[in-house]
Amino acid sequence: MAMAPAPSSRLWPALGAAASAASVALALVAQHRFDMQPCPWCILQRFLFIVLAAWLAVAALWPRSGLQRLWTALAVLPAGCGIAAALWMHFVAAKSASCDLTLADKVMQFTGLDTRYPEVFEVRGNCADAAVAILGVPFELWGCALFAALATLAVAHAAARSDARP
Repeated sequence: MAMAPAPSSRLWPALGAAASAASVALALVAQHRFDMQPCPWCILQRFLFIVLAAWLAVAALWPRSGLQRLWTALAVLPAGCGIAAALWMHFVAAKSASCDLTLADKVMQFTGLDTRYPEVFEVRGNCADAAVAILGVPFELWGCALFAALATLAVAHAAARSDARP
């Protein structure tokens, strides 16, 4: 019985980049079409998904080498920050009446993206109002699950042996 060929070394980072970009697109649809206004922690997660998409896109475009694996491994950083942000939002911020001037606010103000691209990065809600469930699961936990899946993917891809290529 012949084994299926191993997927391209570029496939997994490309799929991760696409999943990250799709999550931002879905968040924008939820905001602009269904009036789910984002809180500072939502915006921070959105920013981290964009960073993650860019990071994984670079890894996907890089020729197969140790540098490609390094780029993929480094994607664990924004994914880990995304997990932390999602969990903080779920367990702390969503339970508070105000989430103004939190770490999420400060990070986004530091980047200046909130004033440069307000349609995407402007905070328009508070954390308690942004606590919405989709299919019974809080919105931020969907993000947390995707961040965790992408971190796992990044570690597995980075650890894959380079001679596994057909």
